[in-house]
Amino acid sequence: MRQLTAGRVVTYAVLILAALAVIFPVYYVIAGSVMSPGQISSYPPDLFPHGLFTGNYEGATHSGTPIGQQYLNSILQTSVITLSQLITSVLAAYAFVFMKMWGRTVLFGLFLATLMVPWESIVLPNYLTITGWSIGGERLTASHAGTMLALVLPFLANAFGVFLLRQSFLQFPLELRDAATIDGAGHWRFLTRILMPLNKPALMAVSLYVFLAAWNQFFWPLLIGDSASRRTLQIGISQLNDAEAADPGLILAGVTLSILPTLAIVIFGQRFIVRGLTAGAIR
Repeated sequence: MRQLTAGRVVTYAVLILAALAVIFPVYYVIAGSVMSPGQISSYPPDLFPHGLFTGNYEGATHSGTPIGQQYLNSILQTSVITLSQLITSVLAAYAFVFMKMWGRTVLFGLFLATLMVPWESIVLPNYLTITGWSIGGERLTASHAGTMLALVLPFLANAFGVFLLRQSFLQFPLELRDAATIDGAGHWRFLTRILMPLNKPALMAVSLYVFLAAWNQFFWPLLIGDSASRRTLQIGISQLNDAEAADPGLILAGVTLSILPTLAIVIFGQRFIVRGLTAGAIR
């Protein structure tokens, strides 16, 4: 019993240290964003703000970098990518599970094979495709490639969401599907009225995963955006870092604005992430 108790104490101590190592940087970013310049540069460094200094946020939003516009760009880009990937993943996973078609196993294998292709290897083909297309009668050249359409087009579908939802749909009892068919439910009614409501954890897990990945994009918005006002918040923070390197408070304020949505998503949606990722673990 003593060994078991000692083992638990060691386990809890290790977990607490690991949690502190993860949480402390996030805490200090948020705390430092409301510290005055004198408090940030003090030695030894202060770990707790002496008050709420809002000058860092005012300086970040009124700097030469259009943080406000870039924040809106990030929200719009992330929302479009999340919604589109959720729709395409649901429809593709439904087809792989409930629709009989020749070669669907081979086709699903090809879907999974795309996950093994590094994103860096297709950046240049995507860029040449986007800048070479004619959309709405206007050729998307390098000078016009910073539009929202160019930001979201390469990310409208992804094989990871298809895989996760397929595994979740495979757990659905076929008896319920047969009963719905006997009652006259077609594919669309069965999908929207029965299947999706019963697979909310998996749907939320896909949505949260896509949201976090889209929100934290850096290289593609940097490559495709032709001006600061057409880029996203992650690019703006790096520009703020270059322009205001002597004022860490402004940088911490910009980083705080960037991580607040992701913190909210992780805190309020973590149970959906765990349940969704483990939904297809046992079959």
